Amino acid sequence: MTTTDLLARCAQLVDIPSVSHDEAAITDFIESELRAVPWLTLDRVDHTLVARTTFGRDRRIILAGHTDTVPANNNDRARIDGDVLWGLGSADMKSGVTVLLELARTVDAPLVDVTYIFYECEEVASQHSGLLKVEKARPELLAGDAAVLAEPTSARIEAGCQGAMRVAVTMTGERAHTARPWMGTNAIHRLAGVLERVAAYKERRPVLNGCEFREALQAVHVEGGVAGNVVPDRAVVTINHRYAPDRTTDEAFEHVRSVVADALGPNDAVELRDAAAPAPPALDHPLLADLVARVDAPPMAKLGWTDVSFFANRGTPATNFGPGDPNVAHSANEHVQRQEIERVHAALEGLLTTGAA
Repeated sequence: MTTTDLLARCAQLVDIPSVSHDEAAITDFIESELRAVPWLTLDRVDHTLVARTTFGRDRRIILAGHTDTVPANNNDRARIDGDVLWGLGSADMKSGVTVLLELARTVDAPLVDVTYIFYECEEVASQHSGLLKVEKARPELLAGDAAVLAEPTSARIEAGCQGAMRVAVTMTGERAHTARPWMGTNAIHRLAGVLERVAAYKERRPVLNGCEFREALQAVHVEGGVAGNVVPDRAVVTINHRYAPDRTTDEAFEHVRSVVADALGPNDAVELRDAAAPAPPALDHPLLADLVARVDAPPMAKLGWTDVSFFANRGTPATNFGPGDPNVAHSANEHVQRQEIERVHAALEGLLTTGAA
């Protein structure tokens, strides 16, 4: 058990600004903390730092956390009140990074080899991700038998993650003067049938590895219109679909198409704009099963997308486990409790030092 005040250490990280694309300072700080640690080999790709043990153990676990935050909301400075730390990134996810940094500094003889990854640009478009930069420049650094992402989960296992996609449904019509609308077809009005079906959607709730996923379908953007006196001949609604990892992206897209199919005409279109693949729970992997046994609360499904998907799609089973309440992430009152940081640290330290062999 560490004697370090982890809440105070997290406050140090909160006080280092690291909004996405501006992670140089915090990466420099972490590198300075780990450079002299004799059991670690360090590699840096831009503003992503990878620290590895090389003891030649039979298995290797990846412990990863992103160092960037969303922009500040009058909460850019750390404030400790009793056993609670307030400030930008305290929950998402500098408390998780604090745990990983402490483990990297202090666990000198883990029973498995460990790869610690402190990566940039998770909070922005995926093409900027530090994980992708490492994959392109040094893919061998990402090798591992299992991975844990220190995402905020209130110190419980949130297994796998949902897939996410945006689907554009384009309705067509015929232009006419609004004084004589019967001479045309209003494409915006025709959206009503699509929106009714999306609003009435009954989500699936598949249970995988004992974790219930809950799918969702939401209209998130509408566009259309030509001029104030013209019946519009085109209207587009963008639909966001969150889907469970028992479906492929192709299957999920066909599902969305089937939901709105009855509202479509021959000239309408359904287009997949973008998608991020889901990840299965994978809690039967020995390293992750060992971690589950060290956490008091039963695992839950991750209702959202995280970089466990990145590792799962590389063939590495992964899960989410970190301090901080995800419900306060990105908010002005973002905070984390000391107890959660210490519980996550204890579980991961135990995994590295007394289990997982």
